[in-house]
Amino acid sequence: MEKKTFLIADSGSTKTDWLLCGAEGETCYIQTQGINPYMLTDDEIGVILRDELLPALPVGQLSGVYFYGAGCRGEQLPRLRSLLSEQLPTDGVEAASDLLGAARALCGRAPGLAAILGTGSNSCFYDGTNIVDNVSPLGFILGDEGSGASLGKRLVGDVLKRRMPESLCRSFYEETGETLDHILNRVYKQTFPNRFLAGFTRFLHAHRDAPEIRQLLIDEFERFFRRNIDAYAHPELPVAFAGSVAHYFADELSEAARNCGYTVGEILRSPLEGLRKYHG
Repeated sequence: MEKKTFLIADSGSTKTDWLLCGAEGETCYIQTQGINPYMLTDDEIGVILRDELLPALPVGQLSGVYFYGAGCRGEQLPRLRSLLSEQLPTDGVEAASDLLGAARALCGRAPGLAAILGTGSNSCFYDGTNIVDNVSPLGFILGDEGSGASLGKRLVGDVLKRRMPESLCRSFYEETGETLDHILNRVYKQTFPNRFLAGFTRFLHAHRDAPEIRQLLIDEFERFFRRNIDAYAHPELPVAFAGSVAHYFADELSEAARNCGYTVGEILRSPLEGLRKYHG
């Protein structure tokens, strides 16, 4: 069988990670801004592809492009396929949700529970081919339990309302340089407040040994299991995770899982390597 060169994308709201897989097994990683079709116009997506991705791609035809991203569902799928086809030198484009990408990367062609914990969160029951059940994440205002945005929202709220110890509040202001006015402006008046809030996971990680921070993390991850994973009614299956939040807070996530009667399976910071094997 002739080996071909193909491109895989794992896109969240914050960034898109691209993996170029060569015919001889070589790989090349590229990173651009996040491409979420619910949040960006056609022109904005086009600029990212032209100015950030294309200059980093070697010249040559691609056998296929497999794009998995947040916001890739329903009417957004044909729109995104069209935009990718217009900009990239490829014989074909497949666009699907980041959740299907995570399920394929984590479970391959076997059934399982797969989840994403990054800037946002999501989960599903995967039958080895398709997603057969999905509890809607609802976004960071109504849901996204366990996500970076939700964790950041809780931290900021606790600090601003002085629900954290004075020493932690002081460390927050000193280390982040934030003020009340700036936070309110970024959340309520600027674009991408979810990205802004998710940025505070760096503070949470740096102070995760503080009892109050550890409890915040475990409580939020327990909310993720109770409000999402419980609905699938498969407590016998391990829950596999993709995403930076799952990767960096694996210990707290595992403790929350045990508290809720679950076990944590494989954790991938990025699903790209698993997707390379799936499509290769």
